[in-house]
Amino acid sequence: MNSRQRYFAVFDGQEPDFVPRIPILMQFAAEFIGSNYGEFASDHRVLVRSNLACAEAFDFDQVSCISDPYRETQGFGGQVEYVTDGVPRCTHPLADDRALNRLRRPNPLVSERMRDRVNACRLYRELAGDRYSILGWIEGPAAEAADLRDTINFLYDLMDDPAYAAELMDRCVEVGIEFAQAQLDAGADTIGIGDAIASQLSPDLYESLVQPREKALVAAIHAAGGRVRLHICGDITHLLPGIADLGVDILDVDHMVNLSRVRHEVGPRVVIAGNLDPAEAILRGTPQAIREGIRRCRDEAGLPFMVCAGCEIPPRTPPDNLKALCEPIPWR
Repeated sequence: MNSRQRYFAVFDGQEPDFVPRIPILMQFAAEFIGSNYGEFASDHRVLVRSNLACAEAFDFDQVSCISDPYRETQGFGGQVEYVTDGVPRCTHPLADDRALNRLRRPNPLVSERMRDRVNACRLYRELAGDRYSILGWIEGPAAEAADLRDTINFLYDLMDDPAYAAELMDRCVEVGIEFAQAQLDAGADTIGIGDAIASQLSPDLYESLVQPREKALVAAIHAAGGRVRLHICGDITHLLPGIADLGVDILDVDHMVNLSRVRHEVGPRVVIAGNLDPAEAILRGTPQAIREGIRRCRDEAGLPFMVCAGCEIPPRTPPDNLKALCEPIPWR
């Protein structure tokens, strides 16, 4: 099996030769080829070249288009500043005036940073063909709304004016669907949905306002022929009943969440991915501890399972540690 075949065997009801490895790399990948985060986030050619170099060196099965949360925000009217060794900075178009008519209407094929991500999908397919799974990326409804309003404003909106928050998220969902479609058309086979702020919400707020909109995104991506990987940073234990009803294909699980609990809540179909602590286990751990830890994760999560850390592989992670994370382990 090549990497893409191994990845899709899981969804086709087959047993792969070993557990697929799907780590998320950003600044680590940029620095691995002698570049930096600013170039990685601003130029799809750097993003693609760095991820492919890492996939070759560390032997994993999915390459990613993720770089930062501000692709759609720039399309809506945010102003982006690139930082050499950090995540780009972006203004929040609705931070001081929440009138929705102030927002631009993003076009994934025209808006600069959205188009750059679409081009990353296309370049992956040109350079790697069908060797790897290609992960596109969009922001979830809560995450994008928080980027547009600024986080504290959006959290107040959810409590004080839920109708407004819902309308704003509906706009984010419309753009997310179009952005996902453009990436699938360009070569992605899976779309990641990043909705980190959702972990900070109560179950009631999540299930009444956010979860139905995440579910609409999932349904639209499936209708377009893509798989869905949901990534919500932080402790999602209290959200698991709602997440179980989304229909996602892969659920990323952060390090503070109990994998056995996740499996109990989401059932036997969802692929669980995770969940070693990126800092303590991956950055500061040892190769042997990582090998033992990822096998423990597989056993606690049960099958189907894929290998990754709880979140992004940190910069300055020792290469031997990432190699240990990506070492083949048996499916069973």
